Amino acid sequence: MANDKSKSSSPAAEQSPPRDADSPEEALLEAGDDDSALGVTDDELSTASLRSSIYEYHMINGRGYHKDEKYWLPSDQNESERLDLQNHQLLLTFGGKRYFSPNADTAKRVLDVGTGTGIWAVEFADEHPHAEVFGIDIAPIQPDFVPPNCTFEIDDAEKEWTWTKPFDYIFVRLMVGSIADWDKLIRQCYENLEPGGWVEVIDPVFPAKSEDGTLKPDSPLHRWDELTAKGALALGRPFDEGVNHEKRLKEAGFVNVTRKAFKWPTNTWPKDPKFKEIGLWTLANIERNLETISSFLLRQGLGMSQEEILVFIAEVRAEMRNLKVHAYWEVFVVTGQKPKEQA
Repeated sequence: MANDKSKSSSPAAEQSPPRDADSPEEALLEAGDDDSALGVTDDELSTASLRSSIYEYHMINGRGYHKDEKYWLPSDQNESERLDLQNHQLLLTFGGKRYFSPNADTAKRVLDVGTGTGIWAVEFADEHPHAEVFGIDIAPIQPDFVPPNCTFEIDDAEKEWTWTKPFDYIFVRLMVGSIADWDKLIRQCYENLEPGGWVEVIDPVFPAKSEDGTLKPDSPLHRWDELTAKGALALGRPFDEGVNHEKRLKEAGFVNVTRKAFKWPTNTWPKDPKFKEIGLWTLANIERNLETISSFLLRQGLGMSQEEILVFIAEVRAEMRNLKVHAYWEVFVVTGQKPKEQA
C-alpha cells in the first residue's frame, strides 16, 4: 500500500459506547397486494424512480476486468455506473445515512477500503472538510476532480499495508467476494487505527430468505445464491463472510462491537413504500450484473457451460421479478472500536 504522504496524525478518537440500533428494518416485511407471477417489468426498471442519470446502462459484450483473474467484477464504465447506482440503493436502505460509526463526524483521518468509483469518499470529504479522506482500490475508476481533502490511490488492500500514520476511522463496504483473507484485512484495520478509532464493515448476507416460505430451497434464486457462493469460494474469494464480521471484529480485539441488520427485498413485493423502492433498486442493481457475475463465477469457478448458465439465469431473473416470491437479502452493518487503552 502506498506510503502516507500526510503531515500530521489525528488525535485519538473518544472511547464511546455503541449507539443504539434504530433499525425497524429488523421487523417482518409485509407483502403488498400485487402478487403477479410476471412481476416487475422492464418499463418499471427504467422509469424516473431510478434516476436515469445513474441508471442508463446497457449490457454489452467485451466487459473489461482487472488483471487478477480471480476478481470477478468488471472494471469498466458500465460497472462504474452500477456502483453509483448501488450507492444510492444503500442510501435508501439506511434512511439517508452514509455511515454509522460513532466517531465519523469528528474523525480527522479516514480510509475508504475498496473505494470503487470513490463516490462515498468524495461525499464524505465534501461533508467533512476538516477530515483527510483516503480511498484505495485496485481499479483506477475514480474521478479526477475531487475535494482538496480527498486522495485516491491505486492499491491492493489484500497486500501488507504500509501507511506511516494511523486513521481515526476505516470504512469497508461491500467487499464480500473480493477478499481472500478477511482475518488479515481486519487485523490490518486494527493495526492502522488510532487507539479509540473505529472500523465499519458493511456487507450483504447470503443466501436470500423469505419469512413466509415463498422462496423454496430448490428455487432458481436460492440455487443461484448457493452456486455463485461455491464458485467464488473455488476462486478463493468467499461470498458468505458477511455473517462472520461481528465475530471477526471481536476476535481481532475490537470492543463496543455492534451489528445493525437491514433488508434488501428482491423486487417491489413489500407493501411498505420504503421497502418497495429499495426492492426496485435492488432488482436493478442485481440485474445489471446478473449475467456477468454468473458467467464468471459459474464458468470459471464451477466449470458450467455458457449455454447452461444462460438458461439458468433466465430462470433466476424470472423468479427475482416474481411478486409472489417474498424474498430478501439481509445487509449487516458492523462497527467496532479499537480500545483506547492498549493492554
